[in-house]
Amino acid sequence: MKKDVAIIGGGTASLFLAAFLDTEIYNVTIFEKKSSVGRKFLVAGDGGFNLTHAEEFPIFKSKYSPNSFLDEALNNFSNADLRAWLSSLGIPTFVGSSGRVFPEKGIKPIEVLKSIEAHLIKKNVTFKFNRTFMGWDNENNLEFKSKETVEADYNVFALGGSSWKVTGSDGSWLDVFIKKGIETVPFQSSNCAFKIKWSDDFIQKNEGKPLKNISISINDQMQKGEVVITKFGIEGNAIYGLSSEIQSGLASENQIVVTVDFKPAYDLATLIRKISHSKLKTTATLKESIKLSRVVIDLIKVSLTKEEFLDIKTLAQCIKSFPLKILDSAPIDEAISTLGGISLNAVDDNFELKKIKNNFCIGEMLDWNAPTGGYLIQACASTGVYLAQHLNRQ
Repeated sequence: MKKDVAIIGGGTASLFLAAFLDTEIYNVTIFEKKSSVGRKFLVAGDGGFNLTHAEEFPIFKSKYSPNSFLDEALNNFSNADLRAWLSSLGIPTFVGSSGRVFPEKGIKPIEVLKSIEAHLIKKNVTFKFNRTFMGWDNENNLEFKSKETVEADYNVFALGGSSWKVTGSDGSWLDVFIKKGIETVPFQSSNCAFKIKWSDDFIQKNEGKPLKNISISINDQMQKGEVVITKFGIEGNAIYGLSSEIQSGLASENQIVVTVDFKPAYDLATLIRKISHSKLKTTATLKESIKLSRVVIDLIKVSLTKEEFLDIKTLAQCIKSFPLKILDSAPIDEAISTLGGISLNAVDDNFELKKIKNNFCIGEMLDWNAPTGGYLIQACASTGVYLAQHLNRQ
């Protein structure tokens, strides 16, 4: 007789779990609080549907924190595996200039989702919509707001984080797990904007402008990319990947300082030499010889005295190691993803809750972090596939 698997949540982790579960031995049902699955999956398609990243796998894995938690899941279902599986569904992909992976041009996000749904329907996966999980009864059966009680052999939670509430990913489930005595971590914004107090003159001239080809560092973490100047502060991939470190600092201090390298292609000695050998005035040198943008030059000028600006070593050090004081993070619902959720101490190596046998948590509801660029979808998919293959061996 088949056993029953109840999957609570209808996001990426849920869909990949269902896709890889053996429906010859399991009856698989997805319970989703909204009227359709994959809503946050589709949000990822706004501005380009970034599915994963094609960089070398050891580098790819290093982008996650904590570093080792997802290793087994990623090794089991890698970025190459994800592309191959999508191709088997008729969704070919290509690698963009930044290394990000997208569906072939002309394939819309909804078509990718529909292809996955069609695959699940063909496997006889059942979908039940408008089902909000409320907790467990005394025998650890699932209870839903619809007054429905579900008894399954295995319960898998894929409830997402706490950003993008419009998609149903609001983190309201956290209190249910706290009441059950499961160790949790409060939600925080990740892959989000961070607050900086710009001078009035600088922001009036530079709001909305990018800082390109930079690197930002905090402690021993460094992220390359670009950010955009906003009235609130900065946002963009060069700061998103440092969210975990920044939030840790803000938790213990009122502010945290990150360091910006405006010219990572040059070391300090090279930069000093190029400025020294230029026959142009200092501002022209920065623009013509060093190729700094106007917004970078403006930022340096409002941060240095005239004497410091004209001192070559001080100027070069400022370009290579510019301090930015971060005061706060954007609200959770403005974040792309969140930190927090189910503590990693609460689950074993197969994502099973230590306090409740045969109950598992996968995807973004666990307290791991990743930058944007395809890493979030990949990890959610990988945790789903890993658990499916574990359950298939039971």
